[in-house]
Amino acid sequence: MVDVYFNEKYVGKVTDGKTFLASVINDRREGKIPDVLNIYKDEEFDAIYIDTSNGRARRPLIVVKDSKSCLTKEIIDRLKRDEITWDDLIKEGVIEYLDAAEEENCLVALKEEDLTNEHTHLEIAPVTILGLTTSLVPYANFDAASKLNGGSKNQKHALGMYVSNFLLRMDTDVSILHYPQKPLVKSFMHDISAYDKHPSGQNVIVAEMCYDGYNMEDAIVINKSSIERGLARSTYFRPYNAEELRYSGGLIDEIGIPDKEIKGYKSEEDYKFLENDGIVYPGAKVKSEDVIIGKTSPPRFLGEMEDFSFAANVRRESSVVVRQGEEGVVDMVVVTENEEGNKIVQVRLRDERVPEIGDKFTSRHGQKGVIGLCVGQTDLPFSIKGVVPDIVHSPHSIPSRMTVSHMIELLAGKAGALGGRYIDGSTFDSEPEKTLRDTLFEMGFRDNGMETMYNGITGNRYDVRVYIGSMYYLKLKHMVANKLHARASGRIQLLTRQPIEGRSKGGGLRLGEMEKDCFVAHGASLLLKERFDSDKTIVHVCEECGMLAINDLFRNRQYCPRCGDNVKISPIELSYAFKLLLDELKSLCIHPKLVLKSKY
Repeated sequence: MVDVYFNEKYVGKVTDGKTFLASVINDRREGKIPDVLNIYKDEEFDAIYIDTSNGRARRPLIVVKDSKSCLTKEIIDRLKRDEITWDDLIKEGVIEYLDAAEEENCLVALKEEDLTNEHTHLEIAPVTILGLTTSLVPYANFDAASKLNGGSKNQKHALGMYVSNFLLRMDTDVSILHYPQKPLVKSFMHDISAYDKHPSGQNVIVAEMCYDGYNMEDAIVINKSSIERGLARSTYFRPYNAEELRYSGGLIDEIGIPDKEIKGYKSEEDYKFLENDGIVYPGAKVKSEDVIIGKTSPPRFLGEMEDFSFAANVRRESSVVVRQGEEGVVDMVVVTENEEGNKIVQVRLRDERVPEIGDKFTSRHGQKGVIGLCVGQTDLPFSIKGVVPDIVHSPHSIPSRMTVSHMIELLAGKAGALGGRYIDGSTFDSEPEKTLRDTLFEMGFRDNGMETMYNGITGNRYDVRVYIGSMYYLKLKHMVANKLHARASGRIQLLTRQPIEGRSKGGGLRLGEMEKDCFVAHGASLLLKERFDSDKTIVHVCEECGMLAINDLFRNRQYCPRCGDNVKISPIELSYAFKLLLDELKSLCIHPKLVLKSKY
C-alpha cells in the first residue's frame, strides 16, 4: 500500500503505486484531468504526491514514447504551415509541463540522438538550460559556466535605453547611454526580446595587446578620440523631492525662500538659485550643498526656550540640498500633491558622464575591467589599413578564464562588419567558426584574426601580429564619479568617537587589518599614526591598581577612586574604542588592569 498526498494533505492509499502513477499521467495527456496537475512518487518514503497548487515553477518538455520523440517531422511541418498551435501540442500530449518534483521521476535527454529506452522526455532545445539574459551571450557554449554567469549579470548592469519615456519619469539613480547600437553578433533571443528597441552597448574595435602596462590586471586602455566623438557617453539622472507635511496642532511645513529670522538660516549665497516660490528653475547648474528646494518646518518641540526667550514660534530650516559629491543641471521640476492633499515638489538633476579613468566596462563574456588610461588616437597602434582600436584589452585575461567565446566574437564581429551582415551567435546553433574565417579570407584579411600593427608613437612595425576585431562592449553603471570619496574631518559616532560610516553622510574611510599591513610593509609610519588616531584620547591611569583615575581639571588634581591621592597617576594616549572595551569589561565585573612601563 502506498500513501497518496494531494496538495500536501493525506487523502488515502493505493495498492499499486506504479500503475496508479502511469494511469494519472496517461489521463492527463489525454485531457481527462487538468494539465496543471503534477504527480511524483517519492521512492525513499514510498509515497505519491499530487500537486495542483499555484506558484510552482513548471517547464515544457517533449514526451518520449518507446525511445522516440512524440514531436515528429509531420507535426513540425504542420506547425510551420500554421495548421496547429502550441496549445494543440499540449492537448495532443506531445508536450507537457513538469514541475521540479515530477522531474525527479523523469530522465530528460538534451538531443534527439541521445534518446535511449530509459528516457521519458526530450528538451525542446538544448538552449533551454539558459535564461533570458544568459542566452543573449553569443557563442555561450564556448565559455566556462562561471564566466557565462558573470556575462549574464554584467548585461543587467549595462547602461542603455532602459525605457523610452525616461524623460517623463522620476527614477532613482539611472543612466541613459547616448548612442546605443544593435550588436553585430547576436543570438535568437535578441530578436525574441526585441533587443534593438532597448540596446545597451556599442560595437567597438578591440585589440588584444598590452599597452605600456596601463591595461594590466583587467584594466583597459581606451581611445580618447573615440570618447570625444561620443563613445560611451551617458547621462545620469537623480531625483530630489520635498513634501509639505502637516503636524498636530495645525502646524505645517512651508516650501518657499526661508526668512532670515529662522533657526539654521544658511547664507544668501546658498539660496541664489531659488525663484519666488522657493523652487530652483530648470536649467540651473548646481553643485553639491546648493539649495534646490527651500523649505521651513515648525520647531521640533513646542514650548522650547531658545536663548532664554519664549519665542517658541521660531521655525527651523529644512531645505533640500544637492547631495555631497554630486552636481548637474536641473532637468525637470514637478509641482503636484499626494493622496493626502499635501504639496509635493520633485526636482530631477541630470549630469553628463564622459568616460574617465576608473569607469567600468565589460564584454558580454564577463571580461570586465576599468579604464586605466585614455590615449589620443595619434599614440595608439594602427593596422596596415589605418584602423585604430577603440579599446586595447589585455590578452593575459583570456587563458586563465577560458573565455573562448570572447575571442570568437572578435572574429565574428570583424566578419560581420566587413561583410555588412549580422552574425548568428546563438548557443549550440551558431554560425560555425570556419564560415567566419572564410568570410575574412574573402575580404582580404588573415583568417585567424591577426593583423600587422604599427606603433603609434614611433611608427615602427610590431614584431608580432595582433589579434584585432569588432565586438559589442557595454558600459556599466559603476562609474567613478559615483564612488569617489574623501574626507578630512567631520562628524563622529557618539559611542566610539570614531568617524561615521558612509559616503553619502560624509563618513570616514575605514582602514582595516590588511590596509594596516600595507602601510607597515611600506614603512609609512607617519601615515599609519595619522590613520590610527581618529579616536585618540588621553586617560589617566593609577599605577598602583591599574584602574582609570579621575582627572579633575576644575580643582587641578588627579586621584584614583580606589587608592586615593597618594599614588602615581600617569596620563596615557589610547584609542577611545579601547577605553570603551575596558568600560564594557567593568560592566561584566571583570577587572582590566593596565600595567604601565616607562618609555625611557
